Amino acid sequence: MASRAGPRASGTDGSDFEHRERVASHYQMSVALKSEIRKLNIVHLLLWILMAAQVTVSQLGLVSHKVVASPYQWEYPYLLSLVPTVFSFMALPRNNISYLVVSMISAGLFCVAPLLYGSMEMFPVAQQLYRHGKAYRFIFGFSAVSVMYLVIVIAVQKYQVVFQEITKKYYSNQSNLDSNCLVTSDL
Repeated sequence: MASRAGPRASGTDGSDFEHRERVASHYQMSVALKSEIRKLNIVHLLLWILMAAQVTVSQLGLVSHKVVASPYQWEYPYLLSLVPTVFSFMALPRNNISYLVVSMISAGLFCVAPLLYGSMEMFPVAQQLYRHGKAYRFIFGFSAVSVMYLVIVIAVQKYQVVFQEITKKYYSNQSNLDSNCLVTSDL
């Protein structure tokens, strides 16, 4: 394979690449985290679409309330969780930190807070369902509280994966930087 400067230098077989420049670890971490955040944003969009469909169908009365239950109170503020996802998608192409900060703060406000409130709001209904086997609200034949708790579990799992990946990549990068600093400080 020829290079722009002409043929390969004589006396080398191409295996002397150890000295060449490498991509800095924080850029590698940025690429890896971007792909993770993109995947998790897509999962969030799918959950949001399902939630928006359930709220829209219920509010417009497109089907009977026996088929699709009326929404719980926490579902309305959760619909605002599209805002952090949009800011996150806008932050990724150019590494715009201000959009990413807005996304993280609004994710706590519009995503996590409604999920916590929703789990507390539905707890008595879930307790009644599992103690007495009685459900009064249904979504396509399934207990509405069971379906909504499943949505909450998936959404919380999404945030756990995000923070786990970020901390894992950050601390693995920090340990590499610390070991490099130790080597250079010994000189």
